Amino acid sequence: MLASPVAPSVSSFNFHVLPSSDPPYKLLQTHPSLSLLSKCRNLQQLRQIHSQIIKSGLHNTQFALSKLVEFCAVSPSGDLSYAVSLFESIEEPNQLIWNTIIRGHCLSDTPGLAIHIYVRMLLRGAMPNSYTFPFLLKSCAKAGLAHEGKQIHSHVVKLGLESDAFVHTSLINMYAQSGELDSARLVFEKSLHRDAVSYTALLTGYASTGQMDEAKQLFENIPVRDVVSWNAMIAGYSECGQFEEAMETFRGMQKVNVMPNESTMVTVLSACAQSGSIELGKWIHCWIEDHKMGSNLRLVNALIDMYSKCGDVETAQGLFNGMSLKDVISWNVMIGGYTHMNRYKEALVLFREMLKSNVEPNDVTFLNVLPSCACLCALDLGKWIHTYINKNFNITLPKKKNKNFNSSTSTALYTSLIDMYAKCGNVVAAEQVFNGMKSKSLSSWNAMISGLAIHGEVEKALGFFSTMVNEGLKPDDVTFVGVLSACNHAGSLELGRSYFSSMIQDYKISPKLQHYGCVVDLLGRNGLFDEVEALIESMNVKPDGAIWGSLLEACRAQGQVELGEIFAHHLFELEPDNPGAYVLLSNIYAKAGRWDDVARTRTKLNDKGMKKVPGSTSIEVDSVVHEFLVGDKTHPQSKDIYMMLDEIDRLLEMAGFVPDTTEVLYDMDEEWKECALSHHSEKIAIAFGLISTKPRTTIRIAKNLRVCRNCHSATKLISKIFNREIIARDRNHFHHFRDGNCSCKDCW
Repeated sequence: MLASPVAPSVSSFNFHVLPSSDPPYKLLQTHPSLSLLSKCRNLQQLRQIHSQIIKSGLHNTQFALSKLVEFCAVSPSGDLSYAVSLFESIEEPNQLIWNTIIRGHCLSDTPGLAIHIYVRMLLRGAMPNSYTFPFLLKSCAKAGLAHEGKQIHSHVVKLGLESDAFVHTSLINMYAQSGELDSARLVFEKSLHRDAVSYTALLTGYASTGQMDEAKQLFENIPVRDVVSWNAMIAGYSECGQFEEAMETFRGMQKVNVMPNESTMVTVLSACAQSGSIELGKWIHCWIEDHKMGSNLRLVNALIDMYSKCGDVETAQGLFNGMSLKDVISWNVMIGGYTHMNRYKEALVLFREMLKSNVEPNDVTFLNVLPSCACLCALDLGKWIHTYINKNFNITLPKKKNKNFNSSTSTALYTSLIDMYAKCGNVVAAEQVFNGMKSKSLSSWNAMISGLAIHGEVEKALGFFSTMVNEGLKPDDVTFVGVLSACNHAGSLELGRSYFSSMIQDYKISPKLQHYGCVVDLLGRNGLFDEVEALIESMNVKPDGAIWGSLLEACRAQGQVELGEIFAHHLFELEPDNPGAYVLLSNIYAKAGRWDDVARTRTKLNDKGMKKVPGSTSIEVDSVVHEFLVGDKTHPQSKDIYMMLDEIDRLLEMAGFVPDTTEVLYDMDEEWKECALSHHSEKIAIAFGLISTKPRTTIRIAKNLRVCRNCHSATKLISKIFNREIIARDRNHFHHFRDGNCSCKDCW
């Protein structure tokens, strides 16, 4: 802070500049020791050069010291702490040295310290000038020190520097970036000379805060629209989610022949990534190649991000593999691309390659990796990430300073850990992370409520909801998705109705498709199809594929063939290329024994060239994720796995288990049906877990589809026979199998 305890006024200081006793400037400028600074690349070389400067006596000159301080404070090869040590050794720093050390702190990750240096500068009687204030004001903006920025503004006025172009623009930027746009506008309008730079400074403030109407009005009044002002508009639209406007502005920029720069292309590529506009993204890729900018690291990173988020992961991977130099952002966007496209195994493989390449991960890396750990039940890797985060970064105070961590995302990291633990079946660990957080966001509460919900812990989930509300947090639509899911997983119809009504009446939240989906699924599972149809007619949005799909599943469970055909028709219309619709209808016919209709439905599926999504199950053993398909024999330990499968079937038969063949979708002999069931991917994964882990240890598996009724019944008995807890996550639920029972109470 400027004031400690009372801010000194500018008029209370006796400003003076010490006379220089340096040798002639030309002599110093060409001195060999100082010329070595331009070739310095690391701290060891810097120390050697510094020693030479001391030996030559140059350390007694303000010029040499200013050059040393400048290199250490500003150069990428320098070191700010070394610059501070040098600065502290100077008995009477001149104005240039004061300005340089302020500038160094402004460019660092501790910009607030620049204000402390400025206070010392005033106390020592050194005179600030027009070069001092731009960096001071930028430091205030970066550190969020709006109050100190206003104090510095008063100093600017007292010194008569408000009309200086650079200071004036810096004041506008400071106020705009601090969110005080009224003050920024006031500074702008008080100026007699409003140039393009000051217009752009205010425009950027409006654009960065989403006030695009005001930004557009300023933009149209700018005397000369340079690339910076165009970039500000494009970035503003993009950050507001108005991607079409962003790309239209970019096209307008081309029409008036303003040459885009690197920042333009990065921003437009980001807009393409968010909106899925791959054609424009490809055009920009060609533009980059034509202008020989294909080696620009920032642009290549943006291209990888654009291609991967637009679904072209192969092109993204080709760009990534072709990079001679990869920074942490390169790894992050490629890992994030795999995660975005649900290619979780590739994401984890690439993350391990990143660690082997000695690239230090940051918070964004883990925010991209943790969802993959969650989806593949990679608990060991998730635990390693948790340990790394705790070691390098703590929500209250860093234990070890790590420049790759941003405190603003710390809560998001711990929220992701809650989600990961819950989805990996360790809801106790998720709760421990939650309870250990000093600062909990609404997202943290939502993750905990949803985590408990998917494990069927209804009472605890609803208890967390009550605690959250009592602590003064207002639930949002995501909160109620978790709450309604909890009711749904437990089959609590009346509770579901009550919370759905409360969401609308008490919290004034308009239901979205996810909320309707939970209620529709709950009603359908209870066979209340008349109520379902009434609810669908009253919905303020059209039902999506998930809702019709859940109704088809309910029809299968309830044996409602005619209703299933009606709901399937709706799903065919909505998603004509979705093979799941045909599979669900086929399931209904199969359960009813209507094999001709099964064959007809399957023929339609084949005629359309669509294939059913193959069932796959993953299991993590010794931090390696193994994935199995139905009847999979590609694993190196396949022989041992199938020997264990035979042993499982033998022991199940001895225990009196009778396979439920009603869900096998083909009209085949019962013996073949039983064989097909024994080779489902979840049973193969369990067999692998049994031969690969120590007795009594928990087996965790994750399936991409719904666990079939036969495998569910078999797994209950397997848990008792082998004295193992088996935690299985399917597309909808978690199942904790212990001693022959399941946590879902056979309600899924």
